[in-house]
Amino acid sequence: MSAQKKKAFQIEAFKHRVVVDPKYAEKTWKILEHAIHEIYNHNASGLSFEELYRNAYNMVLHKFGEKLYSGLVTTMTSHLKEISNSIEAAQGGLFLDELNRKWAEHNKALQMIRDILMYMDRTFIPNTHKTPVHELGLNLWRDVIIHSHAIQSRLQAILLENVRRERSGEVIDRGLMRSITKMLMDLGPSVYQDDFEKHFLEVSADFYRLESQEFIESCDCGEYLKKAERRLNEEIERVSHYLDTRSEVKITNVVETEMIESHMHRLVQMENSGLINMIVDEKYEDLGRMYCLFRRVSNGLVLIRDVMTSYIRDTGKQLLTDPERLKDPVDFVQHLLDLKDKYDKIITSAFRNDKTFQNALNSSFEYFINLNSRSPEFISLFVDDKLRKGLRGVTEEDVELLLDKVMMLFRYLQEKDVFEKYYKQHLAKRLLSGKSVSDDAERSLIVKLKTECGYQFTSKLEGMFTDMKTSQDTMQGFHASHGSDIGDGPMLSVQVLTTGSWPTQPITTCKLPAEILGICEKFRNYYLGTHTGRRLSWQTNMGTADLKATFGKGQKHELNVSTYQMCVLMLFNDADRLSYKEIEQVTEIPTFDLKRCLQSLACVKGKNVLRKEPMSKDIVDTDTFLFNDKYTSKFFKVKIGTVAAQRESESENQETRQRVEEDRKPQIEAAIVRIMKARRVLDHNNIVAEVTKQLQSRFLPNPVVIKKRIESLIEREFLERDKGDRKLYRYLA
Repeated sequence: MSAQKKKAFQIEAFKHRVVVDPKYAEKTWKILEHAIHEIYNHNASGLSFEELYRNAYNMVLHKFGEKLYSGLVTTMTSHLKEISNSIEAAQGGLFLDELNRKWAEHNKALQMIRDILMYMDRTFIPNTHKTPVHELGLNLWRDVIIHSHAIQSRLQAILLENVRRERSGEVIDRGLMRSITKMLMDLGPSVYQDDFEKHFLEVSADFYRLESQEFIESCDCGEYLKKAERRLNEEIERVSHYLDTRSEVKITNVVETEMIESHMHRLVQMENSGLINMIVDEKYEDLGRMYCLFRRVSNGLVLIRDVMTSYIRDTGKQLLTDPERLKDPVDFVQHLLDLKDKYDKIITSAFRNDKTFQNALNSSFEYFINLNSRSPEFISLFVDDKLRKGLRGVTEEDVELLLDKVMMLFRYLQEKDVFEKYYKQHLAKRLLSGKSVSDDAERSLIVKLKTECGYQFTSKLEGMFTDMKTSQDTMQGFHASHGSDIGDGPMLSVQVLTTGSWPTQPITTCKLPAEILGICEKFRNYYLGTHTGRRLSWQTNMGTADLKATFGKGQKHELNVSTYQMCVLMLFNDADRLSYKEIEQVTEIPTFDLKRCLQSLACVKGKNVLRKEPMSKDIVDTDTFLFNDKYTSKFFKVKIGTVAAQRESESENQETRQRVEEDRKPQIEAAIVRIMKARRVLDHNNIVAEVTKQLQSRFLPNPVVIKKRIESLIEREFLERDKGDRKLYRYLA
């Protein structure tokens, strides 16, 4: 079956020609031109927009679009020139009103014209790549009116003058200003920028340059910052009311540059009112204002931070070199805490808790606290003072707050092991004398230290508490088994201390009174009978005693004394008068301790239960002592002397330092061995760096000491030097 051929269809033009009136285009344009004139003359109410639209439509349809478009340009230009003359003729303040009124009328006319020529806008203009009607109207307004020399310069001058007047405190018509600047923006970004914004920024820079110079010469820092802040806020407000939103960044940059950046060094260093004075006088509002303003400019906050850091370090150095402050360790540490609280409040309240400022503060405190080698001792003494008596009547929340502050200072210490040494001594005295005001507070601090430094740091401290609890159980067992044997004799309370957990104390000789010696022997026999493989040695220099004493006229008191003081006082049960030599011979108390003991018994007003001949503050070998039967006190219980921790003398401090240095040697060696075991071969500098990194949580090891410990390990054949490179060390498995 053969396929049928498909027929081809063709659309042909009309056989007859459509004849158009030769004068059609001219007649139609005249109608449209008349309509445009009427629109601009405000007589549009009598026009038939449907008929006008049809005429414009037919002109484009009959290929007269070019004539229509060029006629529109000519007609609009003619009208705009008349409008330009009208605007130029406006006098004074009427100029902007006239410009704004004519602009509104032009926009209204433009809308009507665009409606009439809508078909041309949609077909002819895109095909010929010409400017759309509305945009054409804006461009003609720009070229004929705004860029008219007479109007352009005058408009610019009036706008800038209005801004100047407003800056001077005068009230201007912001609505009118908004309309004019919006007109410039509608005409295109370049018109707003070139005809107004560029000149506005230049004039503003000159204005603020002069004004800032006047302010800096006549105001103090706080007043200047207030004025700068007010000007900045004014410009931001000005933008929101009648400028392009994109102008905000530009104008604020001008204010920041001229009023802040150009003068920030002078402001910070300003005499009697600069940054340092604000810190000293705690002017949080001014400091906050300075922070907010300076953060807007390059390196502004860096300048504040550097000046503040320098001041804090200098203040810290002065504190450390003040001999009066260093006399009282508790006052010294309290002053540190007060300073830290002050700067913390400044950073929180004024500097928006800026982490860079907090880090700078921490760095400054760490710097100057470690300039004083006795800071670890002083912080421990502060804790001792608070846990003995300073926390009575204080709420649990306040106790925790104080302990957190102490931990903050502890973190700054580079020699945490020195603090541990002193803290252990002071804690031991508190526990043994029963003078700690709160076991909960004691344990809370140990938990904080454990969290900060690990179990190893606090294991011995926790062992001390364990010993105290065990001792209570031991004494209960002793009294249960020997209660009937003791009878009316002296009551004994013993703390049995594990040697490794407690601070090392020298074994001192002291001959106890016979009454005390007897019950001590009973306890020794009981303890050794219940525990095998242990030894007991009495630490008489650590103990206390309560004595009942009867003075003249039958006046009775209960005296709380040390074990040494008890030994001395009980001699006067059998003698009214004893020489120093006799007391020394009978008691066998070490000379230094005996003199201090006699001094507290005979030379302290209100506690002088003994009399000394001759009377003087110092104890010498030729002195004689008598029982003071005339002693009186309004208290029944009298505490003589104290076992409170005291600041060490220079010689004692040196001894403690030497013990710490000795304790560090095995820690440094252990770190070296751990590192070398893992790395096998390492050069000297890397060993020093690794050891420092491992031990810095406890102390900063001295590179010289590390080198000596390496030499010691080489001698003991833990390490060897590499034969090819003497700076390399090799671990010997």
